[in-house]
Amino acid sequence: MKNRSNQIVKVSVIGIITNLILVGFKAFVGFVSGAISIIMDAINNLSDAGSSIVTIIGTKLANKKPTKKHPYGYGRIEYLTSLIIASIILVTGFTSIVESIKKIIEPTKANYDVISIVIISVAIMVKIVLGLFTKKKGKELNSDSLVGSGNDAMFDAIISASTLVGIIVSLAFHVSVEGILGILISVFIVKAGVEILISSVSGLIGTRVDSETTIKIKQTVNEFEGVNGAYDLILNKYGPEKIIGAIHIEVNEDMTAKEIHALTHAIQTKIYQEFGIFLTVGIYASIDDESEYSKIKQDLFNLVKQYENVIQTHGFYVDSNTDIVTFDIVVSFKEKNPELIKQEIESKMKELYPDYQFFANIDADYSD
Repeated sequence: MKNRSNQIVKVSVIGIITNLILVGFKAFVGFVSGAISIIMDAINNLSDAGSSIVTIIGTKLANKKPTKKHPYGYGRIEYLTSLIIASIILVTGFTSIVESIKKIIEPTKANYDVISIVIISVAIMVKIVLGLFTKKKGKELNSDSLVGSGNDAMFDAIISASTLVGIIVSLAFHVSVEGILGILISVFIVKAGVEILISSVSGLIGTRVDSETTIKIKQTVNEFEGVNGAYDLILNKYGPEKIIGAIHIEVNEDMTAKEIHALTHAIQTKIYQEFGIFLTVGIYASIDDESEYSKIKQDLFNLVKQYENVIQTHGFYVDSNTDIVTFDIVVSFKEKNPELIKQEIESKMKELYPDYQFFANIDADYSD
């Protein structure tokens, strides 16, 4: 975790230094040539340096140790950081639209020379390299903030490129197209900013963990001797690199507490070592498939298959002392009335087996 945060900070520092150098060059060219677009571009680079500073602050805060008030740590601050960067991108986009409209209404004539064009061209290449590097490191380090900063740098390169195209067209044909190009590119930037904003908000709300990870975890758990099934996997993300969750395993009803303790401890250790996830393990007692209750179980499973929005049934158990049958049903989020399905299944099973009482527990479809 510490190594990850250090790498994020290093990449952000590189971004700050690069952007400050670009600010100096662009501001000089803008004031000498009188080109407002280049001066705005310099200011934009200054805001990029600011976004890198935000990333550093966010990373440092997110890496704080858990406290009694926040026992899960501060990892979700990284989502707030990417939210701020998304806002910066949106401000950049909308500001660019306003300035582009002004250029269309009142075109300004600027004095460009070869040196100005060369400096802008170099700046474009630098921003492209910086953007690709930052975005690549962001994906490697699972940092939405760095990915957002990388995208921001790429957008800046595109804006600068449109400025360069406008300069060339102006020199060659004496026609100003900066405003039109600016609006087209600005719309693209705003769209990207909205996408990053949505992704950041989703991270704060809580999103479904990817199928590949959840399937691998269940497969790993099922490989343990004594596990008859793995169900109810719930994973909560407290930042990009911190996940805490729970899972239920089905074990033979005659297992001792000592055996169950050893099994659940082994599962927790294995999952943490392979996935870096702390997993609480609960248990279901599983009846023998050859027992007198196997027919009830099979009829229940056949009944549940008739319901399109019931994904799975598990946790079936019969208390022989009370004749109470309990089981879980996993209901799709598409289902509008899970409680009605629950009652129907309980009622129909009661009709088939009037001497028993049936109680279903509704599980949500938290993972694949």
